[in-house]
Amino acid sequence: MILSNINLGENVYIDPTSSINNIKIAAGVKVAKRCSLFGSKHNILEIGKDSYVGMNTIINGFRGKVTIGAHVSIAQSVNIMGDSGPNASKEMQEFFPLLQGDIKIGDHCWIGTNSVIMPQVELGEFCVVAANSFVNQSFGPYSVIGGNPAKLIKKLKL
Repeated sequence: MILSNINLGENVYIDPTSSINNIKIAAGVKVAKRCSLFGSKHNILEIGKDSYVGMNTIINGFRGKVTIGAHVSIAQSVNIMGDSGPNASKEMQEFFPLLQGDIKIGDHCWIGTNSVIMPQVELGEFCVVAANSFVNQSFGPYSVIGGNPAKLIKKLKL
């Protein structure tokens, strides 16, 4: 593996079983076991300070820029993908075109285990994504969402 474009803040912990590339990680971030976190030289993956990435999580920012805010909690086995589709088959892409786009997850969000965040999604600050959710649309700040596809469950009250 060729490693490049890695910028780590102070006190960052990355488990040795995880892999990172084309990424900017702010201070105090913790990355658990068996994670794969990557962008591209054109789309540097950014993770804000004091965030946590749970084990077996994949964050793919290769074709779409992925930006994760500060104090974000990502549970285990979450998949955040800046592109999706049958990339090995041009013929299948006639039926299912590749989907790609930027993803932004606001500060203080909590993403539940086994959730999938699709391209072109923005989650406002303090969003909660219930476990096992499929998120294919954007939601505003203080939203609690869940389901397949994810729908608004309620708004957090200040």
